[in-house]
Amino acid sequence: MAGTSNYPPQAPAPMPVQNQVAIINPQFCAPYPVDLNVVRKLMTWSEGAFGVTDVNGNIVFKVKGKFFSLRDRRILLDAAGNSLVTFQQKMLSAHRRWQVYRGESTDTKDFLFSVKKSSLLQFKTKLDVFLAHNTSEEVCDFRIEGSWLERSCVIYAGNSSTIIAQMHRKHTAQSILLGKDNFGVTVYPNVDYAFVVALIVILEEINEDRSD
Repeated sequence: MAGTSNYPPQAPAPMPVQNQVAIINPQFCAPYPVDLNVVRKLMTWSEGAFGVTDVNGNIVFKVKGKFFSLRDRRILLDAAGNSLVTFQQKMLSAHRRWQVYRGESTDTKDFLFSVKKSSLLQFKTKLDVFLAHNTSEEVCDFRIEGSWLERSCVIYAGNSSTIIAQMHRKHTAQSILLGKDNFGVTVYPNVDYAFVVALIVILEEINEDRSD
């Protein structure tokens, strides 16, 4: 289980989420805030891109990549190595849209949500998240705003001011040594922290892809 700690100093006090936000699995919803550390290049190139630990350094999630597939594809695994979701970039998508499916499937019936840039030209990070049932995509179900360069992004519920998670820089001796490869995320109570990690994986993919 992920560890807990106090909110980062810059994080606003959480607005309570009225209903449980369980997108991947309700087992990842805790009644208290969950603090996670995202460590890039945690494992070897063949095993994964980065890992996610709790405050005690225990692995909670890791990400594997299928680098030689036709499309960019990543898999989010839990600590036991079970596949939770598969990320796949939509081909010929101007907004860098990524689609997420349950397990290792890419079948339509297992589609969970998609993430795309809000606009083609961006100076700051702004992504829209649409759940599978939101086929019209007139209003996003979640949105991500902030500065990826500063590792300071906030995830909101829809177009509201309700925050469900917030990224923040780690100010520890280890983070100084690792630089930008180590940052934290605080997931607010009753929010699926596997879902939040999935959003961060896509956030990184989209931003690291900018130079292409």
